[in-house]
Amino acid sequence: MNDVPEIAPATDPTDLAFLRRCVELAREALDAGDEPFGSLLVDSTGAVRFEDRNRVADGDETRHPEFEIARWAAAHLTPAERRQAVVYTSGEHCPMCSAAHAWVGLGRIVYATASAQLAQWRAEWGLAPGPVAALPINAIAPGLPVTGPAPELVDEVKELQRRLAERGA
Repeated sequence: MNDVPEIAPATDPTDLAFLRRCVELAREALDAGDEPFGSLLVDSTGAVRFEDRNRVADGDETRHPEFEIARWAAAHLTPAERRQAVVYTSGEHCPMCSAAHAWVGLGRIVYATASAQLAQWRAEWGLAPGPVAALPINAIAPGLPVTGPAPELVDEVKELQRRLAERGA
């Protein structure tokens, strides 16, 4: 994995504003009985084209917002528009979502918290690891431009994940 690029933290004010909306969506998901993850698709003009939150509570574990963004983008954006779009997300893409993002040809990814952080928190709380390895995006989709985590949002996301852990997830 020596070819995985070092990732810069998300500190740009525009990126942070979009990431804050992702955290709001994650909170909405948790309040609705789901896992706390939220994501946005932003086009090259800065317009939010699609947003979603986790919807796995019904038993379909593929209902991640990043995967829904890839599906929506494939159906509604040209290849050029997809390449220029940015996906913002409260948590780094899992391998399934990283692959979908790459296959659809989406552009940059900006995340508030890293998969490795979530794996570490789960271990601290005595929870079993998830069913899929917590791999970084570029281990699945080399070359995708990625920025994250956002240090000023980590504690807020960690608290949402802690609340989920207390529910027994």
